[in-house]
Amino acid sequence: MDTKIIKIDENKLDRNLIEEAAQIIKKGGLVAFPTETVYGLGANGLDEKAVKKIFIAKGRPQDNPLILHVHSTDQVKELVEEIPPVAKLCMEKFWPGPLTIILKKSPKVPEVISAGLDTVAIRMPENNIALDLIKTSNTPIAAPSANTSGKPSPTSADHVIEDLMGKVDMIVDGGNTGIGLESTVLDLSTDIPMILRPGGITLEDLSKFIPNISIDSSIIKEDEKIVPKSPGQKYRHYAPKAEMLLFSGQVDSIVEAIIVNTEKYTREGKRVGIICTDETKNFYKEGLIISMGSRNNKESIAKNLFNILRTFDHLEVDIILAEGVDLSNLGIAIMNRMMKAASGKIIKL
Repeated sequence: MDTKIIKIDENKLDRNLIEEAAQIIKKGGLVAFPTETVYGLGANGLDEKAVKKIFIAKGRPQDNPLILHVHSTDQVKELVEEIPPVAKLCMEKFWPGPLTIILKKSPKVPEVISAGLDTVAIRMPENNIALDLIKTSNTPIAAPSANTSGKPSPTSADHVIEDLMGKVDMIVDGGNTGIGLESTVLDLSTDIPMILRPGGITLEDLSKFIPNISIDSSIIKEDEKIVPKSPGQKYRHYAPKAEMLLFSGQVDSIVEAIIVNTEKYTREGKRVGIICTDETKNFYKEGLIISMGSRNNKESIAKNLFNILRTFDHLEVDIILAEGVDLSNLGIAIMNRMMKAASGKIIKL
């Protein structure tokens, strides 16, 4: 398959290029496009045949549900049984933005979207290219991250090209994404609102409007027996090629443990990569060292994480030793992604 690459400035949309991308969606093709979180791989969300192409292009298991992207709350009405008051409130406060809401689905939603469940995940992205593409396509767009399944999510068009060139019809280059982690997934299909995947909208943000909100225990521990109701709940995700160990605890203890392990693996002849922070990078004297940013700026850490994992792929390290962060605010989303990247290999200090 020939993949066409086009560039669009989010702040100065080219209507002709948007229309060209929309025509591909309308005809059942695949278009990778930027959102504020990561790049998505889009297809007509109401066309079962088109949606199945997403799973093939990504190598994605079909029991992993997809998110439908909309450009307005009016689009949601045809996709769900009802929009409860708590969902309306969340849409008001957090849309467009990195919040995916799970509701009971309507018969209009294909089974392939929901992986056979009676629910559907929906969000409105905060990106002008994405919103205009959805509107011009005149359909909800199903769009998981635009990467090979299991690899770190793409935060630039180059990442998408690396994974999906020749597998999709078009890649829209809209520059680097802003947040760098996938959206928060909030299940509002049951009586107790529950976060199934943490992201840019934090537990602290949601608690202000939903006092009885809870958080899925599998977010910070591996559970392969789970039946996924949300993307990111099952399977090895965000994984670099090298083995990765994640260290959590007090910063001093983390640094000491990584230094000891770096010496050990270096003696064994292994090429060691270290994911650290600005505050700790000067403590490391061996290994390939990349800082995620300051511990006081979790937004920067979130934005840089997936790119760092891909960088270590290119550097061909044998093992990655990664510093964990505290779980407050965006920290739980960062640790969730790092835990998945490390296949649950956490060293608690």
